[in-house]
Amino acid sequence: MRRLPTRPLKTLLLNTAQIELWPADVLRVRSNADARALAGAHTVLRRKQDGRYLAAVSTQAVHPLVPTLSREPGLDEAWDALDHLESATRGFDADAQGTLPLHALQERLHELGLDDTYGERSGLALVAEPAALVFAGRDRYRRPLWLTAAAARTWLAMRYAAYQEGVMLEAISGYRSHDYQLGIFARKLARGQTVEQILTVNAAPGYSEHHGGRALDIGTPGEPPAEESFEHTAAFAWLTRHAGDFGFVMSYPRDNPHGIVYEPWHWCFRGAAAS
Repeated sequence: MRRLPTRPLKTLLLNTAQIELWPADVLRVRSNADARALAGAHTVLRRKQDGRYLAAVSTQAVHPLVPTLSREPGLDEAWDALDHLESATRGFDADAQGTLPLHALQERLHELGLDDTYGERSGLALVAEPAALVFAGRDRYRRPLWLTAAAARTWLAMRYAAYQEGVMLEAISGYRSHDYQLGIFARKLARGQTVEQILTVNAAPGYSEHHGGRALDIGTPGEPPAEESFEHTAAFAWLTRHAGDFGFVMSYPRDNPHGIVYEPWHWCFRGAAAS
């Protein structure tokens, strides 16, 4: 029997290829059964492909939330990630955990008819998912916002600086998994759109900056999300003047070389103040 971890995740999301490990207290309860299972849990295993809760982990037991937990793909890797956190004796640096491999994603891209030439045509690079992310508050919809540790610290500092000047910045979304982006493509393909049509407004799975945990879609109260009209707000004007001081840049201006529509709401943390 595996040794149960005693250290709660608190503000960490541990990421593996097929399963995410979430702090139980940031998740929304979906049913009475989930509420009972999560009540005493510190960690929840969540399937990335569909968001299904797989197990709730407490200091006393693992509570399966699916009948076939023991056969769940990627389960051993998820337990290993939790064991690694438990064994860390000098603190846990989320940004030092590195990134996940890309080979499984590349197989799924080939199924969509996308190969390495997409990256060459678009000028976009494949973006690996971080192995760990930190809690950066909640977005406009009260969903947990996950970013790399450095991006999270800087986003919170930038948001506070804007607030000090009377400007409200809201996160619309942050980290998105490859599975999330693949789901967007699947839903649009089911509605009859072609891959080429989807690529005019969505980066191919694996090529979105959101996968790396450093990109944010930013909004402001009273303004619809992810609309070009954001450029007429005080929030956008503030970002244009000050975001570079915090190392954030707008990734997709008008006529950008990647063929992506103008996105005044999409900003990415580059790790150093822009010159």
